[in-house]
Amino acid sequence: MLTPYKMVNFILLLLVFSINAFAQPGAQGNSILAPGAKLVLIDSSFSFTEGPATDKSGNIFFTDQPNDNIWEYDINGKLSLFMHGTHRSNGMYFDAKGNLVSCADENNELIAISPDKKITVLAKSYYGHVLNGPNDVWIDKSGGMYITDPYFQRDYWTRKKPDSALGGEKVYYLPSNKKGLIRVDSTAIKPNGIVGTPDDKYLYVADMGDWKTYRYDINKNGMLTNKKLFANEASDGMTIDERGNIYLTNKGVTIYNPMGEKIEHIDVPEQWTANICFGGKNRNILFITASKSVYIIKTIVRGVE
Repeated sequence: MLTPYKMVNFILLLLVFSINAFAQPGAQGNSILAPGAKLVLIDSSFSFTEGPATDKSGNIFFTDQPNDNIWEYDINGKLSLFMHGTHRSNGMYFDAKGNLVSCADENNELIAISPDKKITVLAKSYYGHVLNGPNDVWIDKSGGMYITDPYFQRDYWTRKKPDSALGGEKVYYLPSNKKGLIRVDSTAIKPNGIVGTPDDKYLYVADMGDWKTYRYDINKNGMLTNKKLFANEASDGMTIDERGNIYLTNKGVTIYNPMGEKIEHIDVPEQWTANICFGGKNRNILFITASKSVYIIKTIVRGVE
């Protein structure tokens, strides 16, 4: 039997436990941030940062598109210019051979940049019609490439409107044989951010046209089926972690679990947060491109791109 003294102590312990549980998101297993982690500004001297991608070693490459540059942030925290003259690279992703595959909208192409900086054009049209402006890319295990093709007018284009023969702004797939683009979603309005699961089971695509993010089933031939609403917000760029959480970027970073439940938000002190990836030796550094700046923050989860 509990004495009055022991009963009071027991109640106090319950209160302390309850307060701690509510005060610490990680206590419920939801938080992805490392204990005490804070957003760290790396540099704010760019014009507009985009397209972060991580190589096999954990080094991060990102674009400063208005200046036609690709920068590298290495695993030791060193920032250096990797390449100038990138065909206006935007969203990027490394393939299995170490090539940096890039959505380059100077000439509306999907290109591959080799480690020695040689550029190869992988795709530039759909049935002879010039693409709107490839924006973001994700590569599956077979080497097939999914790209989003929205139209955002650039001041370095001579054209002032999209090719109506394309039928709008859609999602495409370039099979590993590189024999030509296949349209895999004709219902998209203005697709942008894109990422898939490492088992090639699901593809996530953000649509700026209706400000939503969708999940698709990926079939063995690369085609997409079973389009479902995942989140009631769109995203400029996306990434995924080992738990299957999806990271969306627009005003800061919002993280959703695989069930589509919002579990965390990271405020970023910039007008716009464009893209995101995991990097570092252990893939537990979240790298964020946001307007004129780039940031990092440490996590307790790892990226799986």
